[in-house]
Amino acid sequence: MPQLQTARAARLEARISPALKQRLEYAASLRGSSLTEFVVQSAQEAATRTIRENEVLTLSEQASVAFAELLLNPPGPNEKAMAAAKRYKALLGKGIVSE
Repeated sequence: MPQLQTARAARLEARISPALKQRLEYAASLRGSSLTEFVVQSAQEAATRTIRENEVLTLSEQASVAFAELLLNPPGPNEKAMAAAKRYKALLGKGIVSE
């Protein structure tokens, strides 16, 4: 298992049950690592997975095609969009908003 090469400037503490600590120690021994290495690596993996699941949008093939089609051939503005643009232009003319 690769060793962490980053500077250790921050500390993290957690209160856990003896049973959980024993389970984590056993899992660490199966990987051939210390408890600390196991917990840090597991936390990094969980953080990476959580960030990826929440920041990366994965589309089905059908949704990808539909998205690309809309980007390449966007629909024209509907009535509400046209009305909003008209209100915006009126506000610009009155000096209420500026570009």
